[in-house]
Amino acid sequence: MLITFKSKAATEITMYKEHARRILELLHKDVERGIITPPELPQAIQKIEAAVAESKAHPISEEVSRDVNAHHNENGDDNEHETPEPVSFATRAFPVLEMLHAANKMQREVMWGV
Repeated sequence: MLITFKSKAATEITMYKEHARRILELLHKDVERGIITPPELPQAIQKIEAAVAESKAHPISEEVSRDVNAHHNENGDDNEHETPEPVSFATRAFPVLEMLHAANKMQREVMWGV
């Protein structure tokens, strides 16, 4: 399932709901539909930036790397394909964070699911 973030301050952003969920849960927002109002934007930006910094401070654990590579090595079933590279939270959050900054600058809301 996809979610599209919209704001008059930036281009629409579409992402998988499962990836948007972490961002929206940080903001205590409903994943299905919602709005971040101009007065909420500074705090939303601060929360997401803090989570990005935290994710960069703690790179992917050995256990997660082992799970990702489980079927992508000489002993796995799927060794003819390239090894998948995990996408960091910082990378996934970047477009939404940029939208929030633009919306904050222009004092516009950010909406999704509408």
